[in-house]
Amino acid sequence: MNAPVRVVLVDDQTLVRAGLAALLGLAAGIEVVGEASDGREALDVVAATRPDVLLLDLRMPVLDGLGTLEALAGAEHRPAVLVLTTFDDDDLVVAALRAGARGYLLKDVTLDEVVEGVLTLARGDRLVQPAVTARVLDRLAAAPLAERVPAGPAVSMTPRETEVLRLLAAGWSNREIGRGLHLAEGTVKNHVSAIMLKLGVRDRTRAVVRALDLGLVGR
Repeated sequence: MNAPVRVVLVDDQTLVRAGLAALLGLAAGIEVVGEASDGREALDVVAATRPDVLLLDLRMPVLDGLGTLEALAGAEHRPAVLVLTTFDDDDLVVAALRAGARGYLLKDVTLDEVVEGVLTLARGDRLVQPAVTARVLDRLAAAPLAERVPAGPAVSMTPRETEVLRLLAAGWSNREIGRGLHLAEGTVKNHVSAIMLKLGVRDRTRAVVRALDLGLVGR
């Protein structure tokens, strides 16, 4: 039997935390192992409990969600971070993804969607609410090159890597990319690893954001 996914909840609203803890406690395969009311407290709880997934709000006192993400970048234990917030703000979405969040959901989602988000991140995948993804990727793709992150050394992709990168930006999984391009899933994983290495990033989400910043993919 697989061990449950260990989750820490971080939100400054006590009722929200209590509600989430109660509901997630009923979900199969998930165990809530800690709670925190701000980012500073969250760092201590993460160090003590070493969760698999951190469910994180963005607007909090003492240390906000973005500050927490930045602090976690240098922490000994780095759980997958799923942002769960009421703030539907493009700048915050982009900033959170660039800071290392692997998922982004708004608080109007259902409990089933939160559970699926937690399990998705625990598997090593990423999840951004489709409506948010489409809007933010469109915005990044449409931004003038002068407003994007400086390219630095030129990044050269093979034609196949470019195809894979475009499908990553569209939110396709490795399995879906393999089916679409008639490739073995292991081959797709190798291409994704090569793409991340060339872009100097650690995960698929950052690869997409970085590629859009550099103009390697568009709409």
